[in-house]
Amino acid sequence: MSAGATDVVLTLTERLQPLELAVEVAWWDAATHAGDDTERRRVEAEVAYTDALADPDAFAAVRDARAGNGAEPLVARQLDILHDAFAPNQVASDLRQETVELRANIESTFSAHRGTVHGEPVDDNTIAHVLRSSTDVGERKAVWEASKTVGAAVADRVRRLAHLRNQAARDLGHRDHFSLTLATTELDEARLFATLDEVDALTASTFTGWKASLDDALAQQYGCAKPDLRPWHYDDPFFQQAPRLVAVDLDPYFDAVDLAQRTIRTYEGLGLDVGGIVERSDLTPRAGKNQHAFCIDIDRAGDVRVLCNNVPNEQWMETMLHEFGHGVYFDAVDRSLPWLLRTMHALTTEGVAMLMGRLVHDRDWLRAIGAVSANDLERVAPRLADARRAQLLVFARWVLVMTNFERALYANPDADLDTHWWDLVERYQQLRRPDDRHEPDWAAKIHIASAPVYYQNYLYGELVASQLQDTLGGEGALVDRAESGRTLVERFFRPGASLRWDHLIEHATGEPLSARAFARQLAQ
Repeated sequence: MSAGATDVVLTLTERLQPLELAVEVAWWDAATHAGDDTERRRVEAEVAYTDALADPDAFAAVRDARAGNGAEPLVARQLDILHDAFAPNQVASDLRQETVELRANIESTFSAHRGTVHGEPVDDNTIAHVLRSSTDVGERKAVWEASKTVGAAVADRVRRLAHLRNQAARDLGHRDHFSLTLATTELDEARLFATLDEVDALTASTFTGWKASLDDALAQQYGCAKPDLRPWHYDDPFFQQAPRLVAVDLDPYFDAVDLAQRTIRTYEGLGLDVGGIVERSDLTPRAGKNQHAFCIDIDRAGDVRVLCNNVPNEQWMETMLHEFGHGVYFDAVDRSLPWLLRTMHALTTEGVAMLMGRLVHDRDWLRAIGAVSANDLERVAPRLADARRAQLLVFARWVLVMTNFERALYANPDADLDTHWWDLVERYQQLRRPDDRHEPDWAAKIHIASAPVYYQNYLYGELVASQLQDTLGGEGALVDRAESGRTLVERFFRPGASLRWDHLIEHATGEPLSARAFARQLAQ
C-alpha cells in the first residue's frame, strides 16, 4: 500500500500543481486590475481547479490510500492534505460553478466600489484619514456611512453565496459551511469555541474598564455625553484598531517614511531578505485595485507577492510588517519538501504576521529603524506598552464579533443579520448601534464573502504570536537579532505543512498552544 499511496500523491500533485498556479496568477490579476476580463479569467481558472478537486475517482483513490497501512509519514501527511482539499468539492459541477462565479463577482465589486460623500468618491485611505484626524462629527459620520455602502451593494449576493456554500456542505453530510470548513482545516469546533470563551473571559473586564476610559476621553473631545457616542466617533470603521486618543499617535513619525525600505530594514535585522518580494509586489493605491492587503504565494517556489495600498502612516507600516511576515514564511519553507507540503496552516502564518506587526509599538524597533528621534522616543515610550495592550484587547473583541457572526450567518442566511450584527458589536465591542439604522453593515467586511470562516485564524494567530514571542525572548527579540530569524526559519518556517499546525507549534515553542502567553502580555 505504501507504493500505491506514493503513486496517488505523485499523480495528483502533477495534476493539481499547474491548475493552482493558474488560479493564483488569475487571482492576483483580478485583485490588482479589476475588470470583466480579469474576473472571467479568474473564474475559468478556479472552475478548472475545482473540477480537478471534484473528481470522484481521485477522491476515492485518496481515501483508499489513507485507509491502508505503511505509508511513509510525509506521504501520509500529503494524503491528509489531499483529502481535505478534495472533500469540500465533491458536489455537483453546476453548484461549484455558480459558487465560484458569484464569489468572483462580489470581489470585483469590492475592488471597484468607492463610497461617496457629497457626490464625490472616497477610497478606504481617505475614510481612514478622516476617522483618524477629523474633529467634525458630521464629516466623520458621512465617511463612516460611505464605508458601509459596499455592504448594501453586495449583501443579497453574499446571502445567496452563503446558501450555495451551505447546500454544498449539507450534500456532503455537514451541518453547514461553517462546520465543513472547520472540519477540513484541522480545527475542532468545540475546541474553537472553548478558546473563544476563554479569550472572552480573559479580556472582558479589562476591556470594559479600558473602553470606559476611552469613551470618557472621546466624549470630552467631541463635546457630547457618553451615551451619544456612535461608531463614527472611533478611529476605524469596524473598531478593529485602538484609537490613538488613548493609545499613541505614531503617524507623524511615518509621514515622510519609505515604508518598503523600513520593511526591508526590519527583516534584514533578522537575517531575512525581502527585497525580491518587494520588487514583485504592488504596494500603492489606485482605482480598480483591491483596497485591502494580502500576501500570496504564487507557485510555492519563490514567487511571493504582497498587495498593499500604502500611504505613509502607522497603520500601513504595521500592515507592511504583517504582510511581509507572511512573505518570509512562504519564502523560507523548505523547497526540498514535496509540493503539497510547501505551505502552512492559516493560523500559523497569521501568528507570524501578527508577531511582526506588533513591532510598530516596539521601542527597540522604533529606535533601530530611525523612525523616532531619541528625545521623542523617550516622550512616547511610556504609552507604547499601553498601545500594544489596547490593540490586543480591541482586536480580540473584534474577532469574537466576526467568528460568532459567521457561525450565525451559515446557521441561517435569511435571518435578520442586520440586527444580529449590531447585537454582537454591542456585546463584544461595546459600541452603540446607530439610531434607526437598518443596513447590511456586516456585508461591508470583505472577508465574509472572500475568506469565509477564516477569522478564527486571526485569534489563534494572536495566541501563536504571543507564544512565539515568549520563546524568542520577549519584547525586543525581533529587532536586529539574527538568531531570532534563524530560530523562526529552522523551527517554524522550514517544516511547512509537514507537521499539523498543533504539532508544529509544540515543536517550535516546546508546549501546546494555549492562551497563557497572551494573558501574560495583556497583564504586562
